[in-house]
Amino acid sequence: MTVKNTEQNPEQSYDYIVVGGGSSGAVVAARLSEDPNVSVALVEAGPTDTDKDEVLQLKRWPELLESGLDWDYPIEPQENGNSFMRHSRAKVLGGCSSHNSCIAFHPPAEDMNLWEELGAEGWNAEIILPLIKRLETNDRAGEHHGHDGPVHLMSVPPKDQLGVALLDACEQQGIPRTPFNEGETVVKGADFFQINSKADGTRSSSSVSYLHPILERENLDILTDRQVARILFDEDKRATGIEYLDNPFGRTSMIKANREVIVSAGAIDTPKLLMLSGIGPAEHLAEVGVEALVDSPGVGSHLQDHPEAVISWESKVPMTREATQWWEIGIFSQVDEDIDLPDLMMHYGSVPFDMHTRRHGYPTADESFALTPNITHAKSRGTVRLRSCDFRDKPKVDPRYFTDSEGYDMRIAVEGIKLAREIVAQPAMSEYAGRELFPGEDVQSDADIAEYVSKTHNTVYHPAGSCRMGAVDDEMSPLDPQLRVKGVRGLRVVDASAMPQLVAVNPNITCMLMGERASDLIKADQAK
Repeated sequence: MTVKNTEQNPEQSYDYIVVGGGSSGAVVAARLSEDPNVSVALVEAGPTDTDKDEVLQLKRWPELLESGLDWDYPIEPQENGNSFMRHSRAKVLGGCSSHNSCIAFHPPAEDMNLWEELGAEGWNAEIILPLIKRLETNDRAGEHHGHDGPVHLMSVPPKDQLGVALLDACEQQGIPRTPFNEGETVVKGADFFQINSKADGTRSSSSVSYLHPILERENLDILTDRQVARILFDEDKRATGIEYLDNPFGRTSMIKANREVIVSAGAIDTPKLLMLSGIGPAEHLAEVGVEALVDSPGVGSHLQDHPEAVISWESKVPMTREATQWWEIGIFSQVDEDIDLPDLMMHYGSVPFDMHTRRHGYPTADESFALTPNITHAKSRGTVRLRSCDFRDKPKVDPRYFTDSEGYDMRIAVEGIKLAREIVAQPAMSEYAGRELFPGEDVQSDADIAEYVSKTHNTVYHPAGSCRMGAVDDEMSPLDPQLRVKGVRGLRVVDASAMPQLVAVNPNITCMLMGERASDLIKADQAK
């Protein structure tokens, strides 16, 4: 059936309801509906992407921030971070894979094995990494790449002259050119990214990859422009359906689920929906007037992210006016060398990036470039909480950036700024890098750099871990390793909120792989 916006019909029922048509949810809906004997409803709060060139053309992604296709969540005042920061969350089919840039990283094997160590049995590298071949069509040869999967991965062509010089400078500084997604985790290396994009510039989002080819599939209904208010349960605590709003008059409707409800609303809206449905910290639910069905203190807790510092230089040459997605190079390094993963990652941007510096009076320039050191495994943990019992209210998002007791996150960020300066000071950049715009050459001490970072940092828009999976007996993990919500039946969560630990790379492909793995788990239960 085609993407549609049907009239209210409280009698609708499906075997599976997937709430959220984003990076994971689109995958789950597509894979479950491969079985013609089951019916699937994919329910998305935003509109379809099929008629939106600003979504489909990857290089236009900066237009989407703070647009009508963005939930645009403010964050709570930060005690040691940038309170002006906002969490961009997509409100369109395809979720953040339709909204953010499309940096495509295979998840590090070390992260997958860490998930299992943290209690997510069955999510180790040996099980997860083979799913990459099912997921991708990669433009590179090699047995560890997929070549007939739905998601197209392409290598960014090295056309940006300043970007090429930056990689030369990395080599001069001791960071070798190292291609990504070649079967080994890049701990110290730099290169142009791989991106999930087609050669013509169409983003290979979860919707483009998994849904567009099957819009006429008879047993799949893609129901857009429907905001889910709560999950419905029977007296045995079994999820039986959802209540949703699809009109401006406040009149809600229901859809029944015969088998399961799968929530894939993302690391902010998934815990919000669970709490609105009575699953969450009982004391908090009572504060906002929600009756507790299951006291689950881990719902909305353990919020993780990739906070990023920013440093920018004026360019001596005109910056490129043509790019795949404007952020095209990654740099990995280690501050602490006693670990098996990079603890520092930088993105190179070929556009002005003054969204958090200009208000503080730092200079800006039309011809400028930026590096954004971010902390791959930040130790600070935040929360998502309800603002009220009204599902239309935005939740309280409190990332608690740079609040870890040991000061680890800030130490990595400060070292990242210093390393960025060392790279750009190399001879290869002498023809390109002009004055440092921010933080500026007068900001040199660790304390001064830290003060700058705390007031100007951004996020890479990678919230995760707020409804994590873990061991069955771990009361702070709301999900078991099969992604089932503890304390109820017929309800799973499949999205970045379920990550026990945010991966050390951009996580979009990992979210799609979670959808692939989840569909296998659900099908296995279905066959019993």
